[in-house]
Amino acid sequence: MAHHLCSGRMDVDLRHLRGFLAVAEEGGFTAAGRRLHVAQPTLTRNIRALEETLGVRLFDRTTRRTELTAKGAELHRALVPLLRQLDAVLDEMCEGERLRLGFSWGLPDGLARLAARFDGETGVSVEFVRCDSPAARLETGDVDLALLRGTRLPRGLRSAFLYDDSRVAAVPAFWPLAARRELSWAELADWPLVVNTRSGVTTPDMWPPGERPVVGAECGNYDEWLEKVALGLGVGTAPAATARRYSHPEVRFVPLSDGPAVSTHLAYPSHGAHPRAALLANVAAREGVALRDGSERG
Repeated sequence: MAHHLCSGRMDVDLRHLRGFLAVAEEGGFTAAGRRLHVAQPTLTRNIRALEETLGVRLFDRTTRRTELTAKGAELHRALVPLLRQLDAVLDEMCEGERLRLGFSWGLPDGLARLAARFDGETGVSVEFVRCDSPAARLETGDVDLALLRGTRLPRGLRSAFLYDDSRVAAVPAFWPLAARRELSWAELADWPLVVNTRSGVTTPDMWPPGERPVVGAECGNYDEWLEKVALGLGVGTAPAATARRYSHPEVRFVPLSDGPAVSTHLAYPSHGAHPRAALLANVAAREGVALRDGSERG
């Protein structure tokens, strides 16, 4: 939404005033455009619109220089303290603001670092909220964004794709499978499957009809899932990055040679989302696999 300063019949766009200050302080349109990350033609149009609205010339322009007119210098002197005060008020509005990010299990290794950087750059902190539900409580409004996995996300959400992760098999440590260096997706179907019905990434219908595993046990969260595998109630699969973070002395994670990748997204409501939700999701998407691996983006 555009900011406007209104005085009687005048309707002046705030971005035009900021453009005017940049040109005045940088001494030209090219440098001012770089400072504002605005194309020079756009900045030129904005200054022309401001001059037409005020009915005065603000700059004397030649092919070699751009200088303030007397009216321009007067406006510059008045605007500097006004916009400084406005910026201070707007900054204060952001203080204490937070984004609640829901997750069911396995936060990406680099997400905490990104959240700290986001706080430093925007003044909006990120609070991680553990939630065992299919949409990590986005559907109830308890969180502003959610880390979701899989290709079929709930309706009514927008999402930013972060990365694909390879999949590993989780098998009881005392089963013969635990001695294997690698397993195939097809042979997992010969064993009972432990299914996390709320936030898991593996269900029997991921195998072809007639070749699907039986369900050995069901549960509602990752910790229960891991314990049921440890008890020998069946096998399961998980993203490789998650397996690096979570271990269990009675569970062995074995690489899968051909398992389907696990897609990871940051999702937020299509309507009524927090104003900063899309920004955080897009920043995270640009980091991509660096989030998964906990590495700096190169």
